[in-house]
Order: sequence, then C-alpha cells, then structure tokens
Amino acid sequence: MRIAILGSGRGSNAEAVLEAQAAGNLGAARVVSLFCDMPQARILSLGGRFGIPAFQPESGPFKTKFPPEVEAAWARAIRESGADFLVLAGFMRVIKAPLLEAFPGRVINLHPSLLPAFPGLHAIAQAWNHGVRISGCTVHHVNAEIDGGAIIDQTPVRRDDDDTLETFEAKIHAAEHALLPEVIRRLSGKIPA
Repeated sequence: MRIAILGSGRGSNAEAVLEAQAAGNLGAARVVSLFCDMPQARILSLGGRFGIPAFQPESGPFKTKFPPEVEAAWARAIRESGADFLVLAGFMRVIKAPLLEAFPGRVINLHPSLLPAFPGLHAIAQAWNHGVRISGCTVHHVNAEIDGGAIIDQTPVRRDDDDTLETFEAKIHAAEHALLPEVIRRLSGKIPA
C-alpha cells in the first residue's frame, strides 16, 4: 500500500503518519508522496524533513472543489508519484469522480467528529456549539457524499467541564494523531498492493 497524503494546512496529521512510518509502525504501508492544494502550507515542508516528495499542483479557481479537468490532472500526478492509496488528512476540498474512479475503494479521510454527527466544515466548533459531552474523530472511506462513506474506526473524546474550545480541539487533534496511523497500519494488511 503506497500512500499519497493530501492536505491543505499545517499537516499535523500527515506528520503523525510520517513519524509512525519512521518508527516502523505503519505495517506494510508506505507514504510515497505528499500533495497540497495551498501554496505556503506547512505540510509541504514535511517532505524535506521526512525525505518524501511534496507537490503543490495547480488547483483551479475554487477553494473547496476542483474543476473536473484539474482533478483529473491531480489523479495523474498522484499515480505518477507511485501512490495507489489516498489519505485525506486536513484536505479541504471535496473530491469527486476523477480521483474516486482513479483510486476505487482506496481513499480514506480523517474527520474531527464522530460521524455521522457534524459532517463538513468546522466540525469541532459545531460539536462545541451544540454542547455535546462526547465528540471525537472518525476515519472513513470516501465516496461522493461529503463525509458520508463507510466508517472504518472512531475515537471518542470527552468534553470536560473545564475545557475551552481550544483545549477540546487539542484533545480531538491528539486523538486524530493516534487514530489515523493505527487505521493505516491495520488497512495495510488487508489491501493488496
């Protein structure tokens, strides 16, 4: 399982996966490339740090989706990087047929809520504003529905009385950093190369 990680920002989840890889904790999986849709995003700097090629291809005029021809170009570039499996980790664009068809059944996403609750943007703030006592994070398969694919695994995170939105967010991110590498390790033994 040769992975391309797609991200849009800090890359803290990509960093957790790459650290797990460096420690030999990803099973048969190997990250072979990083792709980012935002210039100057920190995730791009992880490439040099971990010796992984990092790419920032043309992404088109929209902030949350690709034009079909641009998404098809991304699919080709990801294939050319040697990847056969996609991990969306803080990737803020909706992907559609060009990528889903290029990697059928081989695209997963990390989302900062216990899906199906709070899909889409600002999930942690949504959960906080609703006053939930338990939220968390989910790794799921990606399909054409936003955050609607089959759930692979989840980690609950309790909201304590002394939490602020910032401390609650930090706890959810810590849970994400543990869950995503573990799911990748488990999947690496089930998905043929």
